[in-house]
Amino acid sequence: MYAEALNTYQVIVKNKMFSNAGILKMNMGNIYLKQRNYSKAIKFYRMALDQVPSVNKQMRIKIMQNIGVTFIQAGQYSDAINSYEHIMSMAPNLKAGYNLTICYFAVGDREKMKKAFQKLIAVPLEIDEDKYISPSDDPHTNLVTEAIKNDHLRQMERERKAMAEKYIMTSAKLIAPVIETSFAAGYDWCVEVVKASQYVELANDLEINKAVTYLRQKDYNQAVEILKMLEKKDSRVKSAAATNLSALYYMGKDFAQASSYADIAVNSDRYNPAALTNKGNTVFANGDYEKAAEFYKEALRNDSSCTEALYNIGLTYEKLNRLDEALDCFLKLHAILRNSAEVLYQIANIYELMENPSQAIEWLMQVVSVVPTDPQVLSKLGELYDHEGDKSQAFQYYYESYRYFPCNIEVIEWLGAYYIDTQFWEKAIQYFERASLIQPTQVKWQLMVASCFRRSGNYQKALDTYKDTHRKFPENVECLRFLVRLCTDLGLKDAQEYARKLKRLEKMKEIREQRIKSGRDGSGGSRGKREGSASGDSGQNYSASSKGERLSARLRALPGTNEPYESSSNKEIDASYVDPLGPQIERPKTAAKKRIDEDDFADEELGDDLLPE
Repeated sequence: MYAEALNTYQVIVKNKMFSNAGILKMNMGNIYLKQRNYSKAIKFYRMALDQVPSVNKQMRIKIMQNIGVTFIQAGQYSDAINSYEHIMSMAPNLKAGYNLTICYFAVGDREKMKKAFQKLIAVPLEIDEDKYISPSDDPHTNLVTEAIKNDHLRQMERERKAMAEKYIMTSAKLIAPVIETSFAAGYDWCVEVVKASQYVELANDLEINKAVTYLRQKDYNQAVEILKMLEKKDSRVKSAAATNLSALYYMGKDFAQASSYADIAVNSDRYNPAALTNKGNTVFANGDYEKAAEFYKEALRNDSSCTEALYNIGLTYEKLNRLDEALDCFLKLHAILRNSAEVLYQIANIYELMENPSQAIEWLMQVVSVVPTDPQVLSKLGELYDHEGDKSQAFQYYYESYRYFPCNIEVIEWLGAYYIDTQFWEKAIQYFERASLIQPTQVKWQLMVASCFRRSGNYQKALDTYKDTHRKFPENVECLRFLVRLCTDLGLKDAQEYARKLKRLEKMKEIREQRIKSGRDGSGGSRGKREGSASGDSGQNYSASSKGERLSARLRALPGTNEPYESSSNKEIDASYVDPLGPQIERPKTAAKKRIDEDDFADEELGDDLLPE
């Protein structure tokens, strides 16, 4: 109730009976500061400063600090500098020195930044560490020392020292990149100043920050060099350096070195959760998931807020097929990191593995709310809706995924098959043309484009596409078969030439198959053979459950229509031609049942690069 408070203060201040009421103007200044009325706040602070007697030095310093804070919030750094310079000359303290450094950083004065940092470091802590060390074997003295080791005064001194270290480290990280020509030189200057002060133990922490800055700039060699130097220091610094080195080597896939440095970090500080997590990662990379889980659990016992360990143990349980425990880990992590897209996605993935697609969809929708432009998440949503039989929703998410990343072959394939299923041939063409640009060595996509032209009634364009495909893939049998049929039905003279080429290729194919059959000595003869038409090598064989055949089944699954070229049987071309795949083979992860006539792409090979793990 700021307005009422101000009115009450005004009444007290105007009453002449209260000789010391002027100090209340500082409270009025505080209220104006909270209301962001900076000019009035400064006015009342100065009025309070004028009415506080000079003997009350501590109060005057506090009022001047408030004036400096108000100038900083108002963006008037030069005025704030004047206030803090006066404080540091009269009664230096940590907050004033820290704020003075920030103000000089804001105005970009390098030399004054250095001087302000030196003034901050020179502020006396007024903490006597020696009194906590027993000087003799006197039992009475030892009891007194033991009694005061953790009393309230000692706790206050620890807090003061921690605050001083925080201010110094933050100031050094802020000014180091700008006070010299390079950030490395700036850090070296800060390290030298710190080493000559009472905070000598902070020098190693600054060196680690220097290495981390090199990491951010992708200069890994310099970072490794600094960390290896720090490896020879005391146990705390050694553990921190070894932890970072372990993480570096892990990211570089050098698991042996990563494990070695993780061991050094753990041995130097057994209670370092980061070191234990890194050690767990190296064990995880070697496939020992049970042992990795133990390291992650130990990291969590040492620090229950170590989110990396909790996330990794969830992945470990997923690898061990302990899905309920994995889900429990990720749900706990979700309670800590509410808007983490990675955690939300992992929860959705667990539900999918547990065959609960409705829950998987619900969690993926939350992922989309956090990262609405992630094409992989949108594609996964389309796949789940497709599996549930909701084609319209599946189309929406597949289309959104394609819009943000138009190079995912599986998404392009699904969209093309969807438009073929709905008989929008012209729209399907643009997707298959895109696929042919991405994979120019795959004959499948050119044949799909030609098929769509043929189905839409544009026979001339279809003929031109088949001819162009034949020039690029002269040994593709399917392309030649359709060229023969098209040229025959259109009454073109080229039909005879293409028929001769087709006969020669089929004879060569038959010879190859006989050689392969004889080379097998009769074993495995029951498996179907499939021609690798994209590369021209027609001798490749695939089992009926192979990935290539399962994926191509989606494009072979279009319902038959009464078109002129589909009304004729394959036997009119080649009585011995039989589809080597037999009936449609359904792909396990999706429920797409779009079909393309069996005579379209019976012998086409789909490359392994299209198949997700």
